[in-house]
Order: sequence, then C-alpha cells, then structure tokens
Amino acid sequence: MPAIVGPVQVTSNSGGIVQFGDALAISPKSASKTVTGSGSSSTGLFVFNANGLSGSNILDLAGVDQPIAGNN
Repeated sequence: MPAIVGPVQVTSNSGGIVQFGDALAISPKSASKTVTGSGSSSTGLFVFNANGLSGSNILDLAGVDQPIAGNN
C-alpha cells in the first residue's frame, strides 16, 4: 500500500534504517565483533578498577559468524 509522506528532515543516521512506505524485508548490511578485557568498558566520572591481572585470549573457531553476502 502506498504511503503519503510529508516534509521530512533527517539530520543524522549512523548505521540505522530509515524507511518510508512499504518494505518486504529489511536485513543488516554489516557485522562486527568486539572483545574487551575486564573493566575496559567502564564509563563514568570517577572509575576505579582493581582487576589485578587481566587478559582476553580469543580462540574463535567459527569461520563465519554472521554471513552478510547476498543480503539484498
């Protein structure tokens, strides 16, 4: 069904989806993986992390985590 859309102003779109009207399928176009150590994602004005010894050893046996080829 067609949509009637009035005046629109998109000032910023960082990796999101803007859709007007109908859509059969919306699928992601990117994939990422992040590995962080203990206390590395802490945010705030005063942060104290007493972790001692910390390490992130990664053994990723998956060849493909999220295939995005052919996601049209």
